[in-house]
Amino acid sequence: MKNIALLTSGGDAPGMNAAIRAVVLTAHHYNFNITGYFHGYNGLIHNESKSLSLTDVNGIIGRGGTILKSARCPAMLTPQGIQQAVASLEKDQIDALIVIGGDGSFNGLIEISLLWQGQVIGIPGTIDNDIDHTDFTIGFSTAVNTAIEAIDKIRDTADAFERVFIVELMGRNSGHITFNVGISSAAEQILSFENFDCADTTARLTELSEDIKRVQTNRHASYLIVIAENLWPDGCSSLAQQLTEITGIDCTPCILGYIQRGGSPVAKDRLLATKLGVASVQAINEEKTHLMIGEQNNAVVFIELIEAVKHQKKVNSQLIKAQKDILSVTNQTQI
Repeated sequence: MKNIALLTSGGDAPGMNAAIRAVVLTAHHYNFNITGYFHGYNGLIHNESKSLSLTDVNGIIGRGGTILKSARCPAMLTPQGIQQAVASLEKDQIDALIVIGGDGSFNGLIEISLLWQGQVIGIPGTIDNDIDHTDFTIGFSTAVNTAIEAIDKIRDTADAFERVFIVELMGRNSGHITFNVGISSAAEQILSFENFDCADTTARLTELSEDIKRVQTNRHASYLIVIAENLWPDGCSSLAQQLTEITGIDCTPCILGYIQRGGSPVAKDRLLATKLGVASVQAINEEKTHLMIGEQNNAVVFIELIEAVKHQKKVNSQLIKAQKDILSVTNQTQI
């Protein structure tokens, strides 16, 4: 009988609970013991844990957040913290560790594997969708839907006042959310790392200002810009103020923030989380280790952890090209 440990780490993502449920159900199917550590790696370091039963996961598939809680863990960036984590695993006689999280969580798992002989498995759970070799990460689809719903409401107010709104979206240093939400909400402009160079802010401000004035003069309608967080110096509030001063048109910033990380997961995330959760325990049963469980073309795949964290995954090039050549308001000569 194996003893499996499970934790959720880093930023929460809708669907983490669905993955926890799948892991627990599958562990009990194989007669494995399953222990959950609370508050990410902090709970592992400080040995804050609970044996997980089938009752613990009843009714959680549709809940946002994570019943195991989550947190950043600066201690895992130190040799002492990693050693403490390994000591807890050895003390609790854990045979395999499953971590649901993003690249930072996976890097912690890799460091643990250098000092510990147990099996290590990662499940990609992050709204940023920036993990390599998996088409989607748990939480991404829900975050996109949440942002679209919010922007649809913002558009109503923008239309009513013929106003410019600048909506900042999460994604850290990746434009997956920004492009998917921007195109799905018919934004006039999408500003992200993949298509917008902020090296010359003066030139970028001039271009945006000219587009805004042209649209407002000829169409008298709303103008929506979606922008990736961490792109514009000092954020979207600064961009809105600068554009207002240049154009003389009210530009309103709107930071959606953590609303994108909460809420009940959509069906796509529930299904993805369940598939990956089941496959993670099956991999442990087959003595596999040092893997991330991902999905490509609707099929479960096993990827070396070290390959999953290289940040080579790009936004779909067709989306970028369509926005650049066709969908951007800049290309619309007849307004």
